[in-house]
Amino acid sequence: MSDHIFRMFGASPISPLQQHMSKALACVAELIPFFDAVVNHDLEAMATIQKRIATLENEADVLKKELRLHLPKGMFLPVSRRDLLDVLTIQDSLANQTKDIAGLMLGRKMSLPESMAEKFIAYVHCSVDAAEQAQKAINEFDELLETGFRGNEVRLVKKLIKTLNKIEDDSDSMQVVVRNQLFQIEKDLPPVEVMFIYKIIEKVGEVADTAQRVGSRLQLMLAK
Repeated sequence: MSDHIFRMFGASPISPLQQHMSKALACVAELIPFFDAVVNHDLEAMATIQKRIATLENEADVLKKELRLHLPKGMFLPVSRRDLLDVLTIQDSLANQTKDIAGLMLGRKMSLPESMAEKFIAYVHCSVDAAEQAQKAINEFDELLETGFRGNEVRLVKKLIKTLNKIEDDSDSMQVVVRNQLFQIEKDLPPVEVMFIYKIIEKVGEVADTAQRVGSRLQLMLAK
């Protein structure tokens, strides 16, 4: 890819930004099969998916570096270079967080108590939904630019962001439920295992939080 990133996608940095978000989402989406493998105590599948996540995270990192290096400083856009770089950094956090979750769980050969598996899987799906919704908003970015951040396109993006906020709220509610389930049984589990499960619960929630931050950044741009 190297210096040809803008030649590949045209003069605007929006297409590379969207491609990076797509790669970050691909990374996050792997959490669903990964946690299915966790619930099924399938270490081999966990290892395979963790490698896939690591590869996707590395590809996202390459895209991030290329965009940072080659984002033209003199480009005239209705949004600032700083805003674009901030969105890029937040998107990249999605891939990093996913890699951290899979690496920690595989490294410690973690499993989940059977009694909380169903709710936990739903919780993971909610975080993936948040990342997917953030991508929908980012994919409207080029249309926003074409319309000069006015009209129906702005209303559409605001609606997408409102839905994203709702998904993140749902994630917060689900986190409370999952944490409570663990609290009910923690006395029957090894304390160190309990500590790391709480950590994973928090990290899965952070994925939804980060997806919401992508939307919040876009909202700030709309307000300028």
